[in-house]
Amino acid sequence: MSLRTLLCFSFLVPIFISGCGKESTFSNASGSLGGAPVSDVAEAPMPEVAEDGDYSGGSDDSFAKTASPNHSETAEHRLAMPVSQRIATPPSPTRPKVDTTGETYSEIIESGFKSVSQNPRSTFSIDVDTAAYSNVRRFLESGQLPPANAVRVEELINYFTYDDKPPTDGRPFSVHTEVAQSPWNSQRQIVRIGLKGQEVERAERQPANLVFLVDVSGSMRPENKLPLVKRSLHRLLEELGDRDRVAIVTYASGVRTILPPTAANQQHRISQAIDSLNAGGSTNGSAGLQMAYQVARQQYVEFGTNRVFLCSDGDFNAGITREQDLIQLISQEAKSGVFLSVLGFGTGNYRDSIAEKLADHGNGNYAYIDSYSEARKVLIDQMTGTLETIAKDVKIQVEFNPANVAAYRLIGYENRTLAARDFRDDKKDAGEIGAGHSVTALYEVVPVGAEIPDADVPELRYQKPKTEPGDEHGHELLTVRLRYKLPSEDQSIEFAHAVENKSKPFRKASEDLRFATSVATFGMILRDSQFAQHLSWGDVRNWAQASLGQDEKGYRTEFLNLVAQAEQLVHRPYRADEVSSYYEQQMFVQPPQVTTLQEHVSGIFQTTDSGKVVTILVIIGVSYGISTLRNVG
Repeated sequence: MSLRTLLCFSFLVPIFISGCGKESTFSNASGSLGGAPVSDVAEAPMPEVAEDGDYSGGSDDSFAKTASPNHSETAEHRLAMPVSQRIATPPSPTRPKVDTTGETYSEIIESGFKSVSQNPRSTFSIDVDTAAYSNVRRFLESGQLPPANAVRVEELINYFTYDDKPPTDGRPFSVHTEVAQSPWNSQRQIVRIGLKGQEVERAERQPANLVFLVDVSGSMRPENKLPLVKRSLHRLLEELGDRDRVAIVTYASGVRTILPPTAANQQHRISQAIDSLNAGGSTNGSAGLQMAYQVARQQYVEFGTNRVFLCSDGDFNAGITREQDLIQLISQEAKSGVFLSVLGFGTGNYRDSIAEKLADHGNGNYAYIDSYSEARKVLIDQMTGTLETIAKDVKIQVEFNPANVAAYRLIGYENRTLAARDFRDDKKDAGEIGAGHSVTALYEVVPVGAEIPDADVPELRYQKPKTEPGDEHGHELLTVRLRYKLPSEDQSIEFAHAVENKSKPFRKASEDLRFATSVATFGMILRDSQFAQHLSWGDVRNWAQASLGQDEKGYRTEFLNLVAQAEQLVHRPYRADEVSSYYEQQMFVQPPQVTTLQEHVSGIFQTTDSGKVVTILVIIGVSYGISTLRNVG
């Protein structure tokens, strides 16, 4: 046997080896299914797919229960696979569902694109509430999709902290902006506006006058209601200082002050009062609110924190029960300088709509406590932000430059929008920001020259809007104006921040912009937004995984778990013509791996039966020996 023959034979060996396996698998080049046998893939039931790749078959119920593919979803895999194999396979049996028949949520009407020629300004109140995120988590972890109106996208985004620097100019908060190419549509841009509150060390926190208004009605008996409230209050008590005072008011059929204002260092007395809480009776929440404010005013701390914490499932069924009357009551009480924060608990009869509005009009924040870990996040980890307000009635007004922007849409904040004239009206209530709080708002912007989606107002018929500003502002994309009051003042302060018309590729944007965009996409898919029809869970997961950052508390990693749970409930077909595939080609397609001959041979030996390898080596050795003997002879 000549050396040339032997070499040729050696190159045929890998081909022979690859054909010796019991089952064939797809290679990465053709769209790996994670080593799944071809026979298994062929037998898996698949939904019907129309010629354009859209899902077209099955009932609504089967559609909602369809899970994600069980293979690795890289862009290279998805683009190489046939459309029919990009459709998700059925999930494991559904998990227990949550009874939400008695829960109420305010209607959310998603904001569409607005023409700059018709609406050059966008005005809204900030929102530091996080209740929607933990409530959505509660639904998903129970195996059920949240109602669309439970998904407030801005609260999902603002659940997370971002790496914005606090102010250095004496203002209570700083402003940061960033512009990048939109991953949803390459012809558009994403603008992130981020506020970062001044940070206050716990030792420097102002003394606090806290009144805990606890719902002890019969509906609060379950373990995730009153027992969780009591455990949370015990933990908060450990963090309070000698200058703080605590009172506890309860309400059910009647109202009781079970603990008058007491120095926080009297922990044994306060703990006894917490332990004495028991559920029973109807829910006269309005009488409880009036009593809690009265107790708070008795020990009012000038230049300190004066706050009522309402701990309830929001089910007010006695006393004042009409939502509008409750809002009027809270708005009047807020003028006393005592702020209201709402901590929501429980499932089944939860009244999110009331809880949100009470916090909004009570100059406070709103969190939903679905677990002890969430109570720790809100009351301990973010204690200074929860207790100490650094600015109130904070409004944002964005003016778009018509020379550079044709249309825009604000993502979320639907129930926080204001009229342009409300921006400088100091009588109009707006949101509060606490020490160290992060607030983020996202806009999707259509540059001049790009295709304009259907705007909400027809173009002017008889006049042409001005599209060219003065030369001095031609380089600007927009201007952000902010207006706020200091906690103890009634006069607003205003300042502006101009944003230049400079955009970067999405893959080069900050981790904060990319992560916030992934969370916004998550919310839009859950809401079945018209702007998310072409987006997939793979998009959310890929963008989030690439922008986790340090994630010291693990909140961003937990978000990936929620994405996986949502993926089990909402089917998103993968299509080759998705806009998301454009982004994946730009950022996530990895270059082909280059392997050495040694790595190639080693890989063959690792994936092949050792007996076959020995047999082949013996054949090679014998053949070479016979050839050598013939040459010697």
